[in-house]
Amino acid sequence: MPLNVQARTAAHELIDFIDASPSPWHAVASAEDLLRANGFSSLEEGERWRLASGGRHYVVRGGASIIAFVLGSGQLAEDGFRIVGAHTDSPGLRLKPRAAMAGDGLARLAVEVYGGPILATFTDRDLSLAGRIVVRSEAGPKTRLLRFERPLVRLPNLAIHMNREVNEQGLKLNKQTELPLILGLLGNEEEADGRLRTLLADAVQGEAANLLNWELAVYDVQKGCLWGADEEFIADSQLDNLASCHAALTALMAADEPSATAVAALFDHEEVGSGSAAGAGGSFVTDVLARICSQEELDGEDRYRAMARSFFISADMAHAYHPNFPAAYEPGHKVTVNGGPVIKSNTNQRYTTSAETAARFITLCEKAGVPCQQYAHRTDLGCGSTIGPLVSAKLGIASVDVGSPLWAMHSVRESAGTRDHAYMIAALRTAFES
Repeated sequence: MPLNVQARTAAHELIDFIDASPSPWHAVASAEDLLRANGFSSLEEGERWRLASGGRHYVVRGGASIIAFVLGSGQLAEDGFRIVGAHTDSPGLRLKPRAAMAGDGLARLAVEVYGGPILATFTDRDLSLAGRIVVRSEAGPKTRLLRFERPLVRLPNLAIHMNREVNEQGLKLNKQTELPLILGLLGNEEEADGRLRTLLADAVQGEAANLLNWELAVYDVQKGCLWGADEEFIADSQLDNLASCHAALTALMAADEPSATAVAALFDHEEVGSGSAAGAGGSFVTDVLARICSQEELDGEDRYRAMARSFFISADMAHAYHPNFPAAYEPGHKVTVNGGPVIKSNTNQRYTTSAETAARFITLCEKAGVPCQQYAHRTDLGCGSTIGPLVSAKLGIASVDVGSPLWAMHSVRESAGTRDHAYMIAALRTAFES
């Protein structure tokens, strides 16, 4: 079946969003660009807020978490909130604060593993650095985004002649000794550090002596693309979970005068447990909802009513069935790429889905005219989790965990379905408008 124009357009917009967002800080900057272009205005947590019905606003915390919302036309105590949550971070490699290493005529960069990436997929790729640096200025420390668009570093594989069992036992990398990235041909450690600082300073048109600190992620410079016989698949980095972020933002921007207050909450640090001020385990979403309630002049009783009438959708990617590895999947839950949004269930509450919330999401998909699937993990395999349990428990509202099907989750290059992104946007828009 040929791809329709809407699905192809949504897929290309997703690829553009991801390619502009090589770090969680860039992802929030990309989100801000989209929101401002669609009539949203920024709010500062340290300023007084003045909100009005129908207002479209967003607020950023920590540079890599953002919450955007559209104030509903109805009564908040009666209609509550419709919230979609996702996360801006992806597993990978991050530079250490004093990263420069030298020896054997090479400059290398020390990295730390962030979350649970498939480390072998970072070998023999065109890698570079992106994130944020803090520089000294007359007005005090200033934070600036930084991105090297050209290949800057590399993790060459060990030849098979020195690792004869690699195809039988898989590539295993020691996280401390075998992950440092090659930067260039340089002499001692002082020269390597100086070269790194000069590269960073030049990238932000500053002086190396004014660099105070940095948070830099390693990313693959290869851009995303459509692939397959009919271009029915998407390949890109960070589909987990920038695809959900983009779907939530697109759905929110398209929501047509929702009666309930619609909220898209995108958090940093999900891949490492969400335990931060800007993560889903912090107070960010609670604070924003409380301030909205305050602006609506809800008393304590009405706030409880508003929360009781709210619904939370935790949107994170789902494991698509891989026919080359049938033993990895629960037999009755083989979700297919391009088969529509996936409802994720786990009886041990790794996901928040209940029979009632699953039924509610199924109904939303039916209303949106998109297919829907259900997923459960093999009982003898450990199940991942999402921001869903944290946010749902914190807010005390009904919640469901959903996601678009994905192959190669946590690889530096993941694959998803071209149709699925448009399906997810339609389902989330219906949720915001319900």
